[in-house]
Amino acid sequence: MNKQFSGVVHIVGAGLLGASIGLALTVKNTRVTLADVSPTALALAADYGAGTPRRDGDPLPQLVVVATPPEYTAEAVLVALREFPEAIVSDVASVKQLPLAQLRAAGADLARYIGSHPMAGRERGGAIRARADLFTARPWVVCAHELAAASALRLVESLALTLGAVPVRWDPAAHDSAVAAVSHLPQIIASLTAAQLLDVPRENLQLAGQGLRDTVRIASGDPLLWTQILTANSEPIVALLEGVQRDLAGLLDALRDPEARGARRQIATLLAAGGDGASRIPGKHGTSNTFEQLTVIIDDRPGQLAQLFTDLEELEINMEDMRLEHSPGAQIGFIEICVLPEAKERAVAGLTERSWRIV
Repeated sequence: MNKQFSGVVHIVGAGLLGASIGLALTVKNTRVTLADVSPTALALAADYGAGTPRRDGDPLPQLVVVATPPEYTAEAVLVALREFPEAIVSDVASVKQLPLAQLRAAGADLARYIGSHPMAGRERGGAIRARADLFTARPWVVCAHELAAASALRLVESLALTLGAVPVRWDPAAHDSAVAAVSHLPQIIASLTAAQLLDVPRENLQLAGQGLRDTVRIASGDPLLWTQILTANSEPIVALLEGVQRDLAGLLDALRDPEARGARRQIATLLAAGGDGASRIPGKHGTSNTFEQLTVIIDDRPGQLAQLFTDLEELEINMEDMRLEHSPGAQIGFIEICVLPEAKERAVAGLTERSWRIV
């Protein structure tokens, strides 16, 4: 079992991930120094408590974490390897094959380099949105390669553990293929869906429900950053998009002539496949448990949510997941609660008895 990290960490890149790593480490009294090409970003991260700007004479780091945009990752790693010849260097870019290939081509000291990728983030970036708990219980992919020193691998995994993440070892190619499906494709679909709303009359959007909001939630990501990510991982993404294209072509054919023989079956088959795919997404604690849902109406006034949580605790009902939705134009909201199947009947009865409205 790897021990938690102790030592000096230098972070290159003071955006969301870099600042969040800095915040999480400084909370644990780890010495953190920062660098960024933007003096404003650097000062902001420091003001938030993510570390201090590195100066001549500061202690040398045991670990350097590069948290720059993907197109600068390899260059920043190479500079760090040269500037700190005794340090282990990692990066947290969302693609792993390209920087490794670029570092090989540059003749970098790959024994001291380990690529990694925390599977955590937010819709918008920047130090202003950094959080010390961003990585808690999230997978932290560590991409070893054949030239990496075992000590480097252990140090990066100890960093992940210190930040509350769960380190998992993946091959760089397997990692890029996986994130193309679970991260990059959803970003594209969300953005394409949201883009169609530009031509929808504003009054029509007043009817938008939680389904639309859930679908487009991540569409507000930084276009420049995502352009870098998508172009750096284009091959697996293209393969996925070609699958979407085939399904979309079939759906279009069926909808253009819904009375044609087999059209409705084709539509239903595609929709059913979507449900089957969604059921494969791991649930709480990495399992594929199927939960029962119940929707509770709550008044839009202070204390309602806290009271609901208190009542569930007193009823000894464990809430596996939840989603809150406000009702446009009404002073009520809906909270969708997921519970284990065997607990649903008891939850409904207990909450109803306590005057909660279940729909």
